[in-house]
Amino acid sequence: MRGLRSALFGRRARRRWIHLILGGALAMPYVLVGSVVIGPLTGVSDVFTSLTLQLGAFALGLPLAAVTALFPLTRPISVAAVRALCGVPADALADGPPRSRAARGRTVAWFTLHLGFGGVLSGMTLALPPFAVTLMVLPLFAGLRDSALALPEVLHHTWALALAPVAGAAMLVALAGCAAVTGSLLARWAPALLGPTPADRLALAERRAADLAVRNRLARELHDSVGHALSAVTLQASAARHDLDHDPEFVREALAAIEDTTRRTVGELDAVLGVLREAGDPASTAPAPTLAADLDGLLSRTRAVGLRVQADVVALDPAALPPLVSREAYRIVQEVLSNALRHAGTPLTLRLARDGDDLLFPAAVRALAAEYGRAGPAAAAWVARLTGRESEVLRHMASGLTNAEIARRMGVGPATVKTHVAAVLSKTGARDRTQAVIAAYEGGFMKA
Repeated sequence: MRGLRSALFGRRARRRWIHLILGGALAMPYVLVGSVVIGPLTGVSDVFTSLTLQLGAFALGLPLAAVTALFPLTRPISVAAVRALCGVPADALADGPPRSRAARGRTVAWFTLHLGFGGVLSGMTLALPPFAVTLMVLPLFAGLRDSALALPEVLHHTWALALAPVAGAAMLVALAGCAAVTGSLLARWAPALLGPTPADRLALAERRAADLAVRNRLARELHDSVGHALSAVTLQASAARHDLDHDPEFVREALAAIEDTTRRTVGELDAVLGVLREAGDPASTAPAPTLAADLDGLLSRTRAVGLRVQADVVALDPAALPPLVSREAYRIVQEVLSNALRHAGTPLTLRLARDGDDLLFPAAVRALAAEYGRAGPAAAAWVARLTGRESEVLRHMASGLTNAEIARRMGVGPATVKTHVAAVLSKTGARDRTQAVIAAYEGGFMKA
């Protein structure tokens, strides 16, 4: 009994009933337009004196409602009403105007059903409760039977008067049942008619991917900028404390470097947090340091800590890089310097090159080969498969030359060099140029 009462008069049932009444209210303008049309056709001046003519006006108004449902805002408004009143999960409904013809057709179907069912239930809600209450109190007030209410003649019988309250209560329960069933049907149909289409799901996935990319970028920028600044400031403060008594000039330089580093980091932090505050444009980019504009300052601040850094830019103009590439390259360099500050503390040589150019110094390759290289009996197998040109290319690679420099040395085009490099990688079983050069030293092809 409690479940039945909740289903008919519970909070969800009441809210869905309100949703149906809203549909009836929206249907009224279309019914009025239909009455203007059907009145002259039937020769009746007051359409609302006849139930048949009212239903005819209602039937003429629904096609007009279907046409106006093509308005782009119809679906967002309908979705908002369904989410608020029908108890449908928010993720089961689409956001924004329909993007396809099928979605617009489903929106038209929903709007027509909502106004159709809502108009009928609204009419029942207006008519049945007063009549039902009258029946329920009819045995108590004899004057009602003789009033101008035009009650049926059957109600003048004693048995009819005795059953009138039961009939009135049954009408109210039936009205609540009709509202509950109709509201439940609309709630069940809402995801199918107002739910996201494949295009909506794709757009939602793209928005989520864009938001995730922005969050990941912000996390990287916070980690890189703040982490580097803290490492630099920690080392500068430690060095200043160590030399406080016997080298005041160095202490002043260290404090100035700390001030510059913290000021710049606070500016970068404000820029990153500013993106978070821009809720209306989550994909916007705040000003961020780039390789072209800020590399020299980053190197200067790192050198001020006491770390000796040598930078070499190979056939690369940082100013010609796209802004996004320049910014990400700056963050990579910043992370490299931060790791060197925290873990190495030895002189650092930094080399920047384009994709396809060699990132290795010959001395670095020889040092790696001397420490890890061990020639094996199977090493000569791939060496024997190298052609003369491929052997020459491998020697130039081990010397730290870029593809463009190798092409000039050999008097061939860059495309030819790339072909030879690919062949060398295949025959040595290396994934990249670095592994190929290391393999050359391990296999005895190059001497450390």
